[in-house]
Amino acid sequence: MTVRAALLHVAGLLSLVALVVAAAVLIGVPDQQRLREDVLGLGWWAPVAFSMLYAVVSLSPLPKTVFTLAAGALFGVPAGVAVVVSGAMLGAVAAFHLGRLLGRDSVRWLTGGRIDRLDSLLAGNGLRTIVVARLIPIVPFTAVNYVAGLTSVRLRDFVLGTLVGILPATTAYVTVGAYGSQPGHWPMWAALATLLVLTVGGLAVERHRRRRAGRDGDRTPVESHGQA
Repeated sequence: MTVRAALLHVAGLLSLVALVVAAAVLIGVPDQQRLREDVLGLGWWAPVAFSMLYAVVSLSPLPKTVFTLAAGALFGVPAGVAVVVSGAMLGAVAAFHLGRLLGRDSVRWLTGGRIDRLDSLLAGNGLRTIVVARLIPIVPFTAVNYVAGLTSVRLRDFVLGTLVGILPATTAYVTVGAYGSQPGHWPMWAALATLLVLTVGGLAVERHRRRRAGRDGDRTPVESHGQA
């Protein structure tokens, strides 16, 4: 993770929001309240179907952000968060088990070579490591799922860490989707601020981790043994 990657992530989000606002101003958008009423009028299977679709998408490298924004637009914030989190958790657990079943070479292919970069991030093999990885929006969600399956992370820690870690960014993205046609409302700006804080904070944590790893790597074997 680099400063450039973080900036590109923020710039991409702001560009997407700008496009939504431009569309709302220039061509208009369907009334969101009416749209949500129509979707919810389809019955219980509408959010269930969306959640299952999200779970399937979570197994692939397809961008999940678009679906998260769509959940906010279709279901509103509370229901949208519930739909996305349930789908994301199903997909995460499935990918975790697939990672253990398929092995390192297959996961390397599925994650597009990200496995080497994520290995060091998940080296802690614990609940805290998973939570931190999930809190950073620019850490790829799907790749972490598969790579975690190759480590000694316990399923219980993986599930709890994922659930806790994805809530802030998921809520923020769903809120952006829910208020995309109303950019002047404060929840929209609060959500964008949250994503910015998570991205910058995650970048700072990663740089600190790398500096600490570099200091540890500079120690001689004797020094390392002496501090054991």
